Amino acid sequence: MQFHHYGYVSEDPNVQPAAGVGLNRSPELPDEMDVLIVGAGPAGVIAAAQLAQFPNIDTRIIDRRDGRLPIGQADGIQARSVETFQAFGFAERIIAEAYRITEMAFWKPDTDHPENIVRTARPADDPSGVSEFPHLIVNQARVLDYYSEVAANGPARLTTDWGWNFVSLEIGEGEYPVAVTLERTAGEDAGTPAGTRRTVHAKYVIGADGAHSGVRDSIGAKHIGGVSQHAWGVMDVLANTDFPDIRTKCAIQSHDGGSILHIPREGGYLFRMYVDLGEVAPDDNGAVRKTSIDEIIARANQIMHPYTVDVKNVAWSSVYEVGHRVTDRFDDVPVDAAGTRTPHVFITGDACHTHSAKAGQGMNVSMQDGWNIAWKLAHVLDGRAPESLLSTYSAERQVVAQNLIDFDREWSTLMAKRPEEFENPSELEDFYVRTAEFPAGFMTEYTPSMIVSGEAEQALATGFPLGKRFKSAPVVRVGDANPVHLGHHHRADGRWRVYAFADAPVAGAPSKLGAWADWMLTSPESPLAAHTPEGADLDSVFDVKVVYQQQHPEVDLGAVPAVFLPKVGPFQITDYEKVYATSPEEDIFESRGISREGAVVVVRPDQYVAHVLPLTATAELAAFFEGALLPRRAAVGA
Repeated sequence: MQFHHYGYVSEDPNVQPAAGVGLNRSPELPDEMDVLIVGAGPAGVIAAAQLAQFPNIDTRIIDRRDGRLPIGQADGIQARSVETFQAFGFAERIIAEAYRITEMAFWKPDTDHPENIVRTARPADDPSGVSEFPHLIVNQARVLDYYSEVAANGPARLTTDWGWNFVSLEIGEGEYPVAVTLERTAGEDAGTPAGTRRTVHAKYVIGADGAHSGVRDSIGAKHIGGVSQHAWGVMDVLANTDFPDIRTKCAIQSHDGGSILHIPREGGYLFRMYVDLGEVAPDDNGAVRKTSIDEIIARANQIMHPYTVDVKNVAWSSVYEVGHRVTDRFDDVPVDAAGTRTPHVFITGDACHTHSAKAGQGMNVSMQDGWNIAWKLAHVLDGRAPESLLSTYSAERQVVAQNLIDFDREWSTLMAKRPEEFENPSELEDFYVRTAEFPAGFMTEYTPSMIVSGEAEQALATGFPLGKRFKSAPVVRVGDANPVHLGHHHRADGRWRVYAFADAPVAGAPSKLGAWADWMLTSPESPLAAHTPEGADLDSVFDVKVVYQQQHPEVDLGAVPAVFLPKVGPFQITDYEKVYATSPEEDIFESRGISREGAVVVVRPDQYVAHVLPLTATAELAAFFEGALLPRRAAVGA
């Protein structure tokens, strides 16, 4: 973490100085705003946390509840989400309080005594090492707390306006074209009693209002899919048991009672069980949802025989039927009008995709939705990018949602099978291991667009696939000789990362890196010159870093090009944390397949690889950013 460059900081450095709209933020919901976020769930709060980093963007987030969520339904945190927590600055804290999944045990009927279950396999949770971050279990409410804290501590001082329910919206003309009707649901807001309706106007609206989304209905998006005829009971409980794997994630299959997905919860005592309630009759009409907690517990004991679970306390329980739905679009532009106008309303999370809870994807995918649209809105409203950038949201995220639905349908089907229905006895655990990268969140691969190049030279950095998230690797920071993870310094501050991987030094030969660095700093065609606002810090839009092939004692910091040692803040203090060398433990050039001739890797603000180029391709680098960003402008307030 870096601070003090704006002056000495003696209090919590996570609390950034208030600026812009954060200086005099009104406690009352205003009549006009830049962005209105509807719903303070996972997608909504991450969008708020990102937009709060932009002090000149007036964002408000509303929720129909009267305060924070006390207990959430989601709890699985995939490794990609923990990478995202790192970007927002709270990964270490949430890891400390979470339950960590290291392996998964599979239980099946005993061949000799099928009325009993026995453990048959316990594969590692991340057998291929797709991330240095763990797979966690932690209450959704705590995730919301952390993102809300980031938003409140951001320059814009963004906090939730509780007690407002979305009613409808209309899209018109003018500076604030979206008219949103709200209804007061709880409490008092400057004397506004419950039941009072009012209309506010926004430039853009993000609908993060759940599976029964009013925002989705207001823009006419179609929810495609249906509900399966299979029901599950879910319960978070405190219990005594003789089951030996009660603190291990388990898939449990019985010979006649169905199956259980068992998930230990954070804190060392609580656990969750998804209990198979069997097929639902076509004329059930929701009756299965009235299944009592006693029936769910009894079914769990039947499945787990010869082991028993003596429930002492039920923290939460529910009954649901698996649904698989995805909307036909994620913004207000009709499918047949795509590309003809700019969208102004976007839907995220459960508002546009719903599926079972057993793959642990709902909250995780929803957060990536929220981050994706939030940084794009920030770029447009901050004058960094054209409005056409906003059309990439639906194009990118709908494909991800459909892939998720397809994966979850297969996983849910396997979980609902009886043991005798499997052709291969190890099919369930084989599927779990084979597909580990998908639920971990690392199979997302965005296709070429204005922010993902279609002309990248992938062979220069094979370990950074175009359109996929930037997979971090160990390096050593030259300035202080500290071993660090390169990707961990990619914070959710809205900046693009440009990583220059140096060419190998050759005696008597000019350095490609040196020529590239000089061009970046001095050429009028350089992205730094073309897109950095006048009067702003050199690294305000682009965070330009260098990684040398040598180990750190061999790198002379005094000879490092100036573009990698920018002067920042009101006192123009040198930033020494952009210069890296290879780690003696792992050579990043080897582990990520980077050419010894050097390479440039461009990474979007949401950590996805946007371009891979040789150090000599300066014109191509400039052209890419000309298509993604607007020309430089006067700094706001200058």
